[in-house]
Amino acid sequence: MIPIRDMIRSRRFPAMTVSLIVINLLIFLYQGYIGTRDPLWDNWSDERYAWLQAGHEAPPVFDPYYTYGAPRLPGQSASTYGIAQDDWLLTQYALIPAEWLGGADLPPTIPVPIWLTLLSSIFLHGSILHVLGNMLYLWIFGDNVEDAMGPIRFLIFYLVCGAIASLSQIAIGPGSSVPLVGASGAIAGVLAAYFMLYPHAKVLTIIPIFFFLRLVAVPAVFLLGFWFILQVISGAGSLGASGGVAWFAHVGGFVAGLVLVFPFRRRDVPVTLWNSLRRRQWRQ
Repeated sequence: MIPIRDMIRSRRFPAMTVSLIVINLLIFLYQGYIGTRDPLWDNWSDERYAWLQAGHEAPPVFDPYYTYGAPRLPGQSASTYGIAQDDWLLTQYALIPAEWLGGADLPPTIPVPIWLTLLSSIFLHGSILHVLGNMLYLWIFGDNVEDAMGPIRFLIFYLVCGAIASLSQIAIGPGSSVPLVGASGAIAGVLAAYFMLYPHAKVLTIIPIFFFLRLVAVPAVFLLGFWFILQVISGAGSLGASGGVAWFAHVGGFVAGLVLVFPFRRRDVPVTLWNSLRRRQWRQ
């Protein structure tokens, strides 16, 4: 199912939602531009040599000379995760669980504290479909959540959900050297907030039925509830895998959004789904 738009108009221009979308798209374009300059290829050998001379083993992170499907180089760790030559920005500022938990910024290094990759990774994407898909969801659901929180609170909510989402994925694979990138964990928190605040809102959705595509207005509580269940099932099926989609980041971000919507919403905005469940329980 692919959502196209919801039926609720925001009361104010969603300045923060639009800003986040623009920032993510600009960073993705910058990834493509700066990747053609290949600065990693200028300093990788020196950094790697200094690391090995210090008595360390071959760093279990990226090697720009190693690409998907290629054989490992002599002395290269079996956990090395190859990337394309032009993904150097992603290589440096992605969140790598083994690196982050170890507190060591393995080559190639970055000029900022390693813990900042918990946030920088939220603004990086691996492909054009990756970034466009994430921004579509943010555009559809972000404006109303921002409306319910205000722009500054929405930004903090977004970043906190993204950080919790990343930590959730780290908890599943603490020794992984696979890069974690993408805004989907933060956006999962936005989806959860929408799920709680506007459960009865209709979302125009493309649903494939055999060889045909149909536009159907689906209540948000069913669409987003189904989305969350799919993430949980997919995450359970991915346990033990070395790469792919960070399903547990989606799960962690969504759960964070379910909880954080309460303190981050404006006081005059009701948490509709929670209130409905409480009234139903009281009647019983």
